[in-house]
Order: sequence, then structure tokens, then C-alpha cells
Amino acid sequence: MLFAHDTELALVAAAALVNTDGGDEEKLPDVAALTAFLDTYGWTGRHDGTEAELRSARRLRPRLRRVWYEDEDGVVTIVNTLLREARALPQLVKHNDEPYHLHATPPDAPLAQRMAVEAAMAIADLVRGGELSRLRICDYPGCGNVLVDLSKNRSKRYCDTGCGNRAAVAAYRARRLHSVPGTPAQPPESPRPRADS
Repeated sequence: MLFAHDTELALVAAAALVNTDGGDEEKLPDVAALTAFLDTYGWTGRHDGTEAELRSARRLRPRLRRVWYEDEDGVVTIVNTLLREARALPQLVKHNDEPYHLHATPPDAPLAQRMAVEAAMAIADLVRGGELSRLRICDYPGCGNVLVDLSKNRSKRYCDTGCGNRAAVAAYRARRLHSVPGTPAQPPESPRPRADS
């Protein structure tokens, strides 16, 4: 484990929340989908199960997405704003057989506020550790999903939606095509790198 357990969970959940913003295709279409998301990522505390709560969670996504594109000073501004808006007060807590970890909002705070603060606290750990380069955009052409590279050797290039498999298949096909005499293989395009890479 590279970071505290709760930091890693919060980073992965933040990336997953950002990736539910599918542009034309809404990947968080209703309250049931939000409930499933919360269950998948182990969210505890207040969950109203309302359309208003769903809209608040959706509004958080573009704010968090900006973190993947900003330089360090921009990320710090976003993190500080999220923490200030929530009047975050870090506390050590223990629940659900988890060891002590930090929460900075009470369990009855609104869901989107808790999501924002959990993400901000985890991202603050990346800033403090000089590890913002672990926040990446999927390398698969046209994907655009965000990811958190928690590998020890910093080698994660693709999001968790199958892009790694698609890239491997494309590379295999390109090698096969290239092995046919007289047929040049063309590598896939790469998206632009992060601003702080």
C-alpha cells in the first residue's frame, strides 16, 4: 500500500465518480445507480436517496475532474475550496471493522459534501507527498476517463473499463498487420499529457 487505506479508497472512489460523467451518456442516471455506486465504494453515513442528492453528486463531478488537469497550485486551490466550503474538521474515526482513519465531516452531512471532502483530503495527501503525477488520464485514444495510478512502479496507463485490453488487442493487430509484407502498421494516437507531467 502506497498511501493510507482511506486515502487510496477515497482516490479510487473520486476517479470512479468523475468517470460516471459520460457526457452524452449519463452513467449515474438515477437514485438506484447512485445507491449502487455508494455500495460499490463502501460509502457510509447519510444517504437520502433523493433526486436532489443525485443532482448534488452529479454537480461534484466536473469540479473533481478539474483536479486531473490542473497544475499543483490549481489542485491546491480546488482542494482548499472544497474543504473550506464544507467547514471540514478532520477527526479520527473507526467504523465497520476498519482501522482508525480520517473523516472531516460528520456522518449525517449531505452526501455530496462528504464525497467532496473525502476526495479533497485524499488529494491533499498526494500534494503533500509530491505524488500528483499519479492522477492520470487514460492513454487509450478517445477514452478520456481519469485514473489513479497506485502501482509501485507508476505503470498504470489505462482506466478500469477495458481500455487496457482494447489497447493490447489493437497492438496485436498492428503487429500482425505489420508482419504482412508491404503493409505498414500505424500506431494509435496518444492523448495530451497532464499539465504537471
